[in-house]
Amino acid sequence: MSNSKIRVQLVDDQLLFVHSLAQVIMSRADDIVITSIQHNGEDAIRAAQEDQPDVLIMDIKMPGMGGVEASRAILKQFPHMKIMMLTTFDEDEYVFQALGYGVKGYLLKTILPEEVITAIRAIYAGINQISPSVVSKLTENLRLPDTKRYSENTRTTSLPTWFIELTRLEKEILELVVQGFSNKEIATTANLAEQTVKNYLTNIYGKMGVHKRSQVVKLYLQDRIDAFK
Repeated sequence: MSNSKIRVQLVDDQLLFVHSLAQVIMSRADDIVITSIQHNGEDAIRAAQEDQPDVLIMDIKMPGMGGVEASRAILKQFPHMKIMMLTTFDEDEYVFQALGYGVKGYLLKTILPEEVITAIRAIYAGINQISPSVVSKLTENLRLPDTKRYSENTRTTSLPTWFIELTRLEKEILELVVQGFSNKEIATTANLAEQTVKNYLTNIYGKMGVHKRSQVVKLYLQDRIDAFK
């Protein structure tokens, strides 16, 4: 088993916050090392090129280049790098742009420091991390319209065919997949056998025309943008 540490770069223009976060991480997680602390997008790109961190924790709004554009530039050069947005902003525009560029996590600053550490480990292991409130916004915008609540000019025909074909339970399982839940966690949450979850996922993949989890999340986000932009 490798003893190498997870190399993390922090990017945030709120100096007190980011330096305090760095201290908490270093004092509570002996498997994580902070490679550098940057305060804007331009410096984040430079540091990513120089340090080659495993995980970048990025704020959204910063002086000069913001976190979304910096993430886009970094992932274009280094698609293997894993970026997580840690911000106070959960507006649709930021969420969809960031995730569309390949960001692996989107968490709000209301979480505890221990949760940041857990998220770093999860993203490093390949598990996407998205705040439940952000997932709720994503999935709510994809739910089938209720004609009693929507006006006549709502573009219901823009909903992707694969989504319309999903059953209610399949949609609930899909929400958990997008949130980053494992099959075992989905089984516990939905009160199903793990094999049953696998069977549902096979059906979901078939309706979506995909073969793996990363494609599910990508198509989910892309079709939401196409349907409601």
